[in-house]
Amino acid sequence: MSFTEKAKNKVEQMAGAARERVGDMTDNERMRGEGASQQSDARAKQAGQNVKDAGRNVKDSFTK
Repeated sequence: MSFTEKAKNKVEQMAGAARERVGDMTDNERMRGEGASQQSDARAKQAGQNVKDAGRNVKDSFTK
């Protein structure tokens, strides 16, 4: 996984955390939910990239 993809996922995760905190402070349930959802999406993207990298590593180990 490239550095830029990792950075984008981390930024999205942090934005979701910020949105969730603002929702907590303002007692806005919708914003809180959107923030949690955004964090989950970023984590899922990160996990998908990790699986993709692991598959690539396995493939490379068999071709060497």
